[in-house]
Amino acid sequence: MAADVGKMKVRTRMQDGAVEVLVLITHPMETGQRVDKKTNQKIPAHFIQRITLEHNGKAVLTADTGVAISEDPLLGFRLVNGKKGDKVKISWKDNKGGSGFADAVVDV
Repeated sequence: MAADVGKMKVRTRMQDGAVEVLVLITHPMETGQRVDKKTNQKIPAHFIQRITLEHNGKAVLTADTGVAISEDPLLGFRLVNGKKGDKVKISWKDNKGGSGFADAVVDV
């Protein structure tokens, strides 16, 4: 069964004077070490390699990631200088050339 790769959900909220950004990325995050029980073959590696967070069009965080992140990761970030109406964009790229992004406006 193929994974529905790339779906993203983003939530923003003001908390303690900063903007909290939560993002859920639908991604299998395969390490390349697991074995398919039906075929007895290793499942090929498929994982997010880079995540970027933009705040009002400016990249404020770039994280190089690897196989140690769970399937369908939920990630959280805090923007100290954020405020209501600001725009955030989260994007990712994986080791197979896949990518995705989601935009949100701080509304709470």
